Amino acid sequence: MIRNHLKIAWRSLLSTKRFSIINISGLAVGMAAAGLVFLWLQNEISFDKFHEHKDRLYEVQGLTAVDGTQIVINQTEQPLGPTLKKDFGEVENTTRFAGVSSLLLTAGDKRFTGINGGFVDPAFLRMFSFPALSTVTREPLKNINSIVITEALAEKLFGKEDALNKVIKIDSVDYFQVTAVLKRLPSNTRFDFEYLLPWDYLHKIGWNNDSWLSNNVSTFVLLKPNTNVSAFDNKIAGIARRYSGNPDIWTHFLFPLEQWHLYAVFKDGKPAGGRIAVVRLFAVVVIMILLIACINFVNLSTAKSEKRAKEVGVRKVAGAGKGMLIAQFMTEALLMSFIAGVIALVMVHQALPYFNRLVNVALSMPYGNAGFWASAIGFILITGLLAGAYPAFYLSAFKPVKVLKGGVRGREGRFSPRKVLVVFQFTFAVVLIISTIVIRNQIRYAQERETGYSRSNLINVNFDGDIAKNYALIRHDLISEGIATSVTKTMSSITERGSNTWGLDWEGKRPDFAGTIALFSTDAGLVKTVGLELKAGRDIDIHRYPTDSFAVMLNETAVKVMGFRDPIGQLIREPGGNKTWKVVGVVKDYVIGSSYGTVPPVVIEGPGSWFNTMHIRFNASRPVAENLMKAEAIFNRYNPNYPFNYQFTDQQYARMFDAEQRTQALAGLSAALAIFISCLGLLGLSAYVAERRVKEIGVRKALGASVLNITGLLTFDFMKLVAAAIAIAIPVGWWGMNTWLEHFEYKITINWLVFVFAGLLAISITLLTVSFEVIRAAMVDPVKSLKRE
Repeated sequence: MIRNHLKIAWRSLLSTKRFSIINISGLAVGMAAAGLVFLWLQNEISFDKFHEHKDRLYEVQGLTAVDGTQIVINQTEQPLGPTLKKDFGEVENTTRFAGVSSLLLTAGDKRFTGINGGFVDPAFLRMFSFPALSTVTREPLKNINSIVITEALAEKLFGKEDALNKVIKIDSVDYFQVTAVLKRLPSNTRFDFEYLLPWDYLHKIGWNNDSWLSNNVSTFVLLKPNTNVSAFDNKIAGIARRYSGNPDIWTHFLFPLEQWHLYAVFKDGKPAGGRIAVVRLFAVVVIMILLIACINFVNLSTAKSEKRAKEVGVRKVAGAGKGMLIAQFMTEALLMSFIAGVIALVMVHQALPYFNRLVNVALSMPYGNAGFWASAIGFILITGLLAGAYPAFYLSAFKPVKVLKGGVRGREGRFSPRKVLVVFQFTFAVVLIISTIVIRNQIRYAQERETGYSRSNLINVNFDGDIAKNYALIRHDLISEGIATSVTKTMSSITERGSNTWGLDWEGKRPDFAGTIALFSTDAGLVKTVGLELKAGRDIDIHRYPTDSFAVMLNETAVKVMGFRDPIGQLIREPGGNKTWKVVGVVKDYVIGSSYGTVPPVVIEGPGSWFNTMHIRFNASRPVAENLMKAEAIFNRYNPNYPFNYQFTDQQYARMFDAEQRTQALAGLSAALAIFISCLGLLGLSAYVAERRVKEIGVRKALGASVLNITGLLTFDFMKLVAAAIAIAIPVGWWGMNTWLEHFEYKITINWLVFVFAGLLAISITLLTVSFEVIRAAMVDPVKSLKRE
């Protein structure tokens, strides 16, 4: 019986090749899109779920009030972890993680800097289950001169040689033995490191900070089984206040591992979603795309009902039951789904490298996993059942007496299921078009925002090795040799928010003021080097004014927040009153951090603060390549053990838009797929309509109707459906995009032209698709079409 069903199904596919190709193509594209997105979704929801103790792992977060709003801080004090282990019996283990990328790693003649690493406590590899390729001990980080590296770094440093027990030199000073080699980190982990160093080494080089008032590391806790987390949160909430003696600083709570990746956004101190919103959005999008492909199948299958009606009638007269007919039609649907699934699998394999670049994740097809094949087969079966169920029950329900008399033929109602499904398809497609345009406009709006500084010919270099010690010599040579017109040192890149403070004091400060103020730093020439606009006073210049160690500049927002009418000469005191700065200048507001956010109040300190970066304004009259080559020679002269690593500020700024650009690309790709699949369905339906009305077309042409008249007549019904879809899509798209824009402080207002463009685009695509078949039918010689009668 099954063999007979398959044989008939195959013959049915071959007898209607055009419709079969359209159906299979639509299903294949929809299934391929679903396959790619499902791989991405699986990766997203499985972040860090591979750790053995995942149900008992937590990150400690801080909570503080700013301007009446509860703010969550994901960095903690360095003493917190050991104190939790010492004071609370519920804690099985703790570890700290301090990221570092400035260290120079040398093995033989190979040198690398800028590689992500971390300082951790010995318990880190016991708490987190990163699989090891090889190890010499169960405690690979117990010795202060041990280092754990990943497989990727081992290949960089030692090639194909076994890296275990090899020696790596750090910063040309200390030697470390490789005590373990970890497998390449999976793409579904929050951690991004290629080497781990013992926490004791951080102490040795003087990078430790035992203050309870400084938050600069991540702290992780492994609780003992069956611990009441809520009760434990209450116990640890005031630990920083108790040890610091300050009753007004932050409190603490635990954040579970299962929420780290998808629920890391907080609003007023409470979890408010996060990346889970993107996951849900694209899960809905891909389900809709697959549903559109299934709708094509349903529409084309029911559209062909007149041709299949007599077949059904004859089979029923010959004794076939309804169940047998349903099984036959479902077999046809499953056969199409299987063929489409095989094609989709090939498409996913070919498209995966491009998709990986789009989503910036290294996904792969797990061909050796039995669960993958079981899921793929199940997916194909579900798609076939979903696509074939309605046509099977619809066709098998025909009455033999009625169909054999030709009673199936007739005009459709105004709200037939087929029309409703077409409207649904194009509603979704138009919503995606609107979304793509709005996202693109928002990105462009932020990119074209006046940043307040000049990004061209500006680079920044981190203080690696001896750069800080030889800064004055490097600066002198860069300027004297005409490579740079100005050089300054700062705590971070101008594109970043260097640091924050809550406790500054000044004359006239409101007693209820609880806002944050961004801190930046410079030694001299910041205004000239990065291109800030000076609004009042002067730039900080330690070379001309030695007392500028105690000078600050404010941005315009800081002046407003502090309530200064005449800011020049005002005094600002740091928390505790240990240091007082004098305001010497005011600069125009400039963008720091995200270009989508508002400009915060900024205090730019003189060289009493710390420095991590130098900015170099290249001489614009020389080629950039020449400036880079000569600058590299100078850095190699004064910092010979480190490679010359630099970043162009304009490229740093551009990378801030990566996440939104990926969202735009995914939305655009989804829109293109939805339109393509919908148009495949329209192509099939228009071909069917043209074939069904061939005699009507012949009569109309014989009576004098032109090709244009007939084309307009046949396309009018389709245009009504698309117009209805546009009318529904506009309010849906407007609501959805306004909801998305609420996440940005600096944002566009949606222009009505977006909806006009989206509607015209949908109409144009529909006309092009339908006209292909309609015009061909309208141009047939009426003699040929009427000879059939």
